[in-house]
Amino acid sequence: MTALALVHAIRWHWRREFSENVGMALDTLRAHKVRSGLTVFGIIVAVVIVIVVVALLMGFDRNFQLAIQSYGTNTAFFFHQNQGIRFSRPSKEERTRKRLDFNDLVAIQEACASCVSATISVYLNEGVPRVRYKGEEIVGLDFRGVTDDFFSVYANAVVKRGRPFTAAEDLHRADVAVIGEDVAKGLFGEIEPLEKEVIANGHAFRVIGVLEKPKGGLGPGGDEDRRLVVPYWTFRKAYPQELDHGIRIEAHAGKLPEAIDQASVALRISRKVPLGSPDNFGYQTADSIIQNWHAVVGMIALVTAVLASVGLMIGGVGVMNIMLVSVTERTREIGVRKAIGARRRDIIWQFLTEATTLTGAGGVIGVLLGGLISALIRTFSPSLQTFVPLWAVLLAVTVAASIGLFFGMYPAVKAARLDPVVALRYE
Repeated sequence: MTALALVHAIRWHWRREFSENVGMALDTLRAHKVRSGLTVFGIIVAVVIVIVVVALLMGFDRNFQLAIQSYGTNTAFFFHQNQGIRFSRPSKEERTRKRLDFNDLVAIQEACASCVSATISVYLNEGVPRVRYKGEEIVGLDFRGVTDDFFSVYANAVVKRGRPFTAAEDLHRADVAVIGEDVAKGLFGEIEPLEKEVIANGHAFRVIGVLEKPKGGLGPGGDEDRRLVVPYWTFRKAYPQELDHGIRIEAHAGKLPEAIDQASVALRISRKVPLGSPDNFGYQTADSIIQNWHAVVGMIALVTAVLASVGLMIGGVGVMNIMLVSVTERTREIGVRKAIGARRRDIIWQFLTEATTLTGAGGVIGVLLGGLISALIRTFSPSLQTFVPLWAVLLAVTVAASIGLFFGMYPAVKAARLDPVVALRYE
């Protein structure tokens, strides 16, 4: 026999042996449906948790990245406090910092050669932002005063209907407003919103434009576009007590790091930060926000993995116990197989295949249930486009099958070590 023929013969033998073991394992599952189901219940639950959490995280991650990138990937946002996801209260120094103001915007505009443009926003912090038109009211707005550059610096500030306000309207404190698409739908329905007067926190504004709904969903209202923007100086006239400002810069292509450096130097000079002292402001870019978000996602994934591991361990112990029972029930069968020539490794592989098939089937059921739940979430919440990546499916089934391989080893070895004479006499 040639070497190639020998290889083919060995391969065929292993394939036939494996298929026979799988067939016997499936027969055992069919013969003990309830027992098998209860045995792998923990594994099914663990896999469902993993699949659903992964689907939710993938959906949230997609929405988050779309929302952040919609602000502009070549922009940076400056605020008087440090930016980023944080798990502790700001320090006393940070809480007492001087807020940014219009003079800081002017300083950046004059000093930042790498900036295309810059805009400032002042936010409503006192009371709950709300807007009303006749009998309709929307509560929880992204209500701010901005300069006219807002519509060029913010990539998601696209006017769908009407027009943006002008620098002249800002300078003359015109009572005009541009509203988000969902604000327009909520207040006016099918009525034309342009040139209608709305009341926002006690002040009247004439609607001159409607913003296009951005991709993703962050901020007040989740995936709803609840923006209400008015000219900067109009806002300061109506709400002079509001002092929280944020500045966003737009850099020339490929020059965002230089623009951030130039804007930071301008702010240090404008805010009279002593040489050698740290910045008394913070900034963020789209990339840094996404990196912080991924750090949070990583922690959620770690917690999920720990919870899933507990379920898998419980399921694995159950599998080991049920396999030990199976070994006891099939002692005579093991004795017969060994008497007619079955080797120890044949017995071991038979029981390992059975355990692996059992937990692998649990993994498949868990993946199917998790996928179904993900589809239901996507159906009832279209804004959250959950999906289950292929790697999560393969990982879940592989880990589930590996649990059977690990916890099935002891029962399999115990079965292989049975004395055939004693096993044949077993009643």
